[in-house]
Parts: sequence; C-alpha cells; structure tokens
Amino acid sequence: MYKVFDVAEIRKDFPILHQTIHGKPLVYFDNAATTQKPQSVIQALSDYYNEINANIHRGIHTLAERATAEYEATREISRQFINASSTEEIIFTRGTTEGINLVAATFGKSLKAGDEVLVTTMEHHSNIVPWQMLCEEKGATLKPIPINDAGEVILEEYEKLLSEKTKIVAIVYVSNSLGTINPVKQMIDMAHQHGATVLIDGAQASAHLEINVQDLDCDFYVFSSHKLYGPTGVGVLYGKKALLEAMPPYQGGGEMIKDVSFTRTTYNELPYKFEAGTPNIADTVAFKKALEYINEIGKPVISEYEHELLTYATESLQEINGLRIVGTAKEKISIVSFIVKGIHHQDIGIILDTQGIAVRTGHHCTQPLMNRFEIPGTSRASFAMYNTKEEIDKLVKGLHKVIKMFA
Repeated sequence: MYKVFDVAEIRKDFPILHQTIHGKPLVYFDNAATTQKPQSVIQALSDYYNEINANIHRGIHTLAERATAEYEATREISRQFINASSTEEIIFTRGTTEGINLVAATFGKSLKAGDEVLVTTMEHHSNIVPWQMLCEEKGATLKPIPINDAGEVILEEYEKLLSEKTKIVAIVYVSNSLGTINPVKQMIDMAHQHGATVLIDGAQASAHLEINVQDLDCDFYVFSSHKLYGPTGVGVLYGKKALLEAMPPYQGGGEMIKDVSFTRTTYNELPYKFEAGTPNIADTVAFKKALEYINEIGKPVISEYEHELLTYATESLQEINGLRIVGTAKEKISIVSFIVKGIHHQDIGIILDTQGIAVRTGHHCTQPLMNRFEIPGTSRASFAMYNTKEEIDKLVKGLHKVIKMFA
C-alpha cells in the first residue's frame, strides 16, 4: 500500500492519458462509464496470448493448466476484494448487467403473481428492465423507492413499501448519475426483516468504497471489471452459497455439467454451474492485475484523494453562473452531474470535446431518475485516482467558453 499518494506517478501507469485530442491534452472525466487501464493490465493481456493461451479446466497439458491456474487466481482475488467467504460464491459473468439478469432469470423463477420487487428511483436501466421483464412474466409488481431533491433515498417511504409481498429488493450502492452513496447496509437489514432477498448493484461502488459482502449481509452483489481499471467483458456475481446452490443454471452447455446423457443431465458444482461454455479467459486473467493495482495503492488512499477532487470540483462548478449541480447528497463518490441554464447537455459535451475534455452527456441509462428531476439529461464529470485539480480547472475554463458561445 502506498504511504504517500502521488498522482503524477499514478498517471505514468496509464498510457492512454498521454495523448492529445483535437490538439489539446486529454482530460478524461468519463470514469463512471469506464476507467482507463494501467500498463500492467494491458501487458497481462499481451502476455496471456503470447505465452499461455489455452482453454481452461478441461486440458491436462501444461498451457491448459497454466491458463486454469491464472483464471482461478482471479476468482480468489475477487473473493478477497469483496470479502466473500468462499470462491464457490464468485461467479464470473460478462459484467454487472449479466449478473443481474442471471439472478432475475434463475432466482426470480420463485416469484408468484402478487409478489413485489422494489428498486430505487435512481437505478440504472440494467437494474430495472430485468425485473420488469420478470414481473411481467410472473404477474408480480415492480415498485420504485422514492428519493428526495438531493438525490437520496427516503427511508421512511422505503419502510412503507416493504411488506410480506416484498420478495426481492434490488438497489444500487452508488448512483452512476448522481454519485449518491445509498445506506445499503441499513436497507438490507430492513428488507431482511420482511423476509426479502437483496441484490446490490455495485458497479460504481466497487472502485471507490471498501466492499465487505459478509458485513453488508447482502444476498447478491454484482460488479464489473471495466469500472475497476480492468478489461471490458468481465464481471462478478457474488451470491450466498445456499441461494446459488438452490438456483437452477442460467445457461446450458459445456463446463456447467457433470454428466450428460439423452435422458438426464447432472450439473456441476459451484461456481461452475453458472459458467457455461468457454469464458472470456484473457480478460479475466488481466482483471487480476487491475485488482492487484488497486490493492497496492490502497482503497482508503484512493477514496481520500477522490473525495478531495469531488470537493474541489463541486466548489469550483458552483461558482459558474447558470450552472446547477444535480445530485447533492451528503454522501457521494467523485461524480458531479450538472445542467447549465439555456444550454443543451449534448452541446456542452461536444464543445468540451474540442478542448480535449471527455465528459458524459445524456440520461446515463437512468431515464426514470431524469424524469424525477424533470430534465432530459445532464453533463457528468466523474473522477478517478489519476485525475487532477488542474484538470478540473480546465473543465471550469471550458464551461466558461461554452457559456460565452451561447450568450
């Protein structure tokens, strides 16, 4: 773990940051969409294909054994990263979205007509649509948990929604649009008191907060590699062992079976029961390097620095006339969404891009949330460990230029 956080040294590890866009040094503020990759992750991908490439679990030759060992090493470090009790509880997926869909399609089979699923108003579409599809199929009802004007869950309203009809509560740990950190530990306990099963969407939280699934006592937790400085196309589903064992397989095929005949098939043990077919081996192997990189620096050190960036950006942006920050929760990660009076968010994004500044614009896959605030979308600046206050100054300068152009 680093004793002193040195952002200049950190930046040296990320090759993509050292380029120009439209003749300007790149300022990358779209980290909530995907993070950039350190050289160690990029090198791991190259090394895998140069030195190891083989299918896993099935071969007895040396390359197959090496590939399997590297793949399973990622499972173990993923277990440690969220403090799961066993690697049997770590299922590799293509990402957070597939993890949620897996739970909805398997555990969700137990839903009956009249049952209820609760989500928050700030959910990503990936944590709304799978439950909508399930509810339509089962005759169940999807109910949103209200939020206040700051973008915080109203716990009193959540309590009112909970009942014996509540079977699943699926809630985002951290909002990708607002940066709000939800009180998920409390919300999990409240749901369990009513006998509900809880899934936590940890896509945004996992890069910024210490995650301990045993302490949270969540039933399922999902997150993605690419939000954690790792490759795209890899994710993790954590589930309590008893639940995973009781759930039917998600897909059929190789690897998820023990024995196959034309009359009967028996399924493999956890976690392989849910990992049909040849997986995304190289990216999963490289994901280990991303988690090692985070662990080496230390999540507390990263979080402290990112909070400094959030505070600095919030104070700087609030000084711009006509700009309003959307999402002012007391507990936030390093995301600032904003609107500027009289200027469409897409125009803001386009003009900032000409200055080399990458921000996200639109509804951020949270249309119901935007409807709650009665806006079509926002501009979103999201910060990672390799961003600097000087880059935030460039964002402020760029926004002044945008406003001047539309004056």
